[in-house]
Amino acid sequence: MKKLPNLSSKSQLLTFALLLLCLSASAQFDRYFEEASLRVDYTLTGDARNTTFALKELIREPYWSGSKTNLIDNLVFGNYIVKVFEAGTDNLLFSKGYQNLYGEWQTTLEAKELVKTFEESVIVPFPKVKIDIALYYKNWDNELIEGYRFSVSPDDYFIRKADKLDLPVYDAWIGNADITKAVDIVILPEGYTQAEMGKFVKDCDFFVESLFGYAPYDRYRNSFNVRGVMAPSAESGCTMPGDHIYKNTVMRFSFWTFDSERYCMSTDNRDIRDLAGQVPYDQIYILVNTEKYGGGGIYNFYCSSAASNGFSSDVIIHEFGHGFAGLADEYYDDAGGYDEFYNLKVEPWEPNITTLVDFKDKWEDMIDAKTPVPTPREKKFEQTIGVFEGGGYEPKGVYSPHMECMMKSFRQHEFCPVCQRAIERMILYYSE
Repeated sequence: MKKLPNLSSKSQLLTFALLLLCLSASAQFDRYFEEASLRVDYTLTGDARNTTFALKELIREPYWSGSKTNLIDNLVFGNYIVKVFEAGTDNLLFSKGYQNLYGEWQTTLEAKELVKTFEESVIVPFPKVKIDIALYYKNWDNELIEGYRFSVSPDDYFIRKADKLDLPVYDAWIGNADITKAVDIVILPEGYTQAEMGKFVKDCDFFVESLFGYAPYDRYRNSFNVRGVMAPSAESGCTMPGDHIYKNTVMRFSFWTFDSERYCMSTDNRDIRDLAGQVPYDQIYILVNTEKYGGGGIYNFYCSSAASNGFSSDVIIHEFGHGFAGLADEYYDDAGGYDEFYNLKVEPWEPNITTLVDFKDKWEDMIDAKTPVPTPREKKFEQTIGVFEGGGYEPKGVYSPHMECMMKSFRQHEFCPVCQRAIERMILYYSE
C-alpha cells in the first residue's frame, strides 16, 4: 500500500489538495464519459432579435482532446453556452462557452431586415450514460436563455460515426503527447490545390514560428500541439465577391463576409468540422491561400487568416487571440459593418474590454492606485495599464486596458499585460 506524503508545509498541503481535486475530476470524467467526442450539428434561424434552434445531426468523433479535469467552464466567456446534465437531473457534467457566426450576423444591419439560417456545431465528451444537452444564449440584456434541450443515449444508432478521410496529417509541432493536457490546434488549408500542399506545410511551419514568437505563447511551447490536415481544393485562392472572383475551394471561405472586405469566413460548417475531426483539436485555424489582407476569429468556433500577406504573422496572432482567449478588438474607429455590437448597460464578457458596469472582475487588480480611471489617452500613460475610453468598435462607453496592444494595432507587435494574462489563464485552463 502506498503511503501518503509527509506534508510539512502549507505549500505541500495545497499541492496535495490540488492533486486530489484533479484526481476527483478525472474520476468524474471516467465515470460519465469516453475518450471520444459527441459532435452536435444544429441550426440557428432568426433575425436581429429572435433566435430558434433546431437539431440537425449527432456525430461520434474518435478523439476527446479537451481537459478531463476542467469539465465545467467557470470562465463564462461567450454569448452562447452548452451544458451537459445527467439525464433527468440537475447534475451538471460538462459546460463550455463559445461564440458563433450567427451571433455576429445578428448585430448587422442586414439582420434587421432578413431572416437567415446558419449551421453550427458544439463538441462535448461522448457519454457513457444517458444525458441531457442544453444550448443557451445571452440576450441583449445579458440574460441567459435556454434555447434548446434534448436527450442523448450513447447507444442511439442514429449517432453517425465520423468518416475517416484519406488525408495526410502534418505534425507541425507536438509539445505534449497527452492531448487532454495540451492546447490542440488543427490547421486546415483553404484554397491550396494538391500541387500546393508543399506550400501548406511551409505555411504550417510559419504558423508555429509566429505563435511562439509572441509572449506569453513563447513560454508554453510544451503546452501546444499543432497539426495540419492536408485537404486540397479544386482551385487555388479564395472567393472575393467584391472583385467578382469566385473559387471552388474545400471549405468555401469568402472575403466580404457581412460586406466587410477584409473579413474572411465561411458558413460551410459541416466540411470545416469533418476536416477538423480527423485529428484531436481544441481550436480550428484556417490558413487561406491568398496574399489579400484579412481573416477572422470567433471564440471557440474557428479562426482564419491570409497565409501570404506581409502582415500574416501579426494577423495570425491577433485572430488567434479572438478564437482562443476570447479577446475583443480594442480598436474603435471601424465598426466593421456591425450595428450596436455591445450593450453599454451591461458588462461585456471579453476579458480585455469593459463598460465599467462590473469592472472588479476584469483588470482592476492590475491598475496602479495613482492611475486615473478613466485614463486619458496621453503620452505619459502610453506604457500604463489603465482604463482608456475606446474599444470594441465603440469610441465611447467601452474601455480598453492599454493605449497599444496586438488587439488594437500592429505597431508594437505585442500583447498588453492584461491580454497576456488572459491568454496565459486560457493555456493553463486546457493544460493543467
